[in-house]
Amino acid sequence: MLIIEVKEGESIDRALKRYKNKHRNVGVIKELRRRKEFTKPSVSRRKEVLKAVYKLKKYGE
Repeated sequence: MLIIEVKEGESIDRALKRYKNKHRNVGVIKELRRRKEFTKPSVSRRKEVLKAVYKLKKYGE
């Protein structure tokens, strides 16, 4: 759980902005999406290879 201390005289908007930045940097949403469904290691490796081939074709030329 993320805890944000609201400083003396700080507006709620500013504290909310700090919370959102911290939330994004921790990667909570990304981790939740990754854990949502299991992918076999062979499938994830294949996906990485295909991504590398795509990048090589697009940017390597």
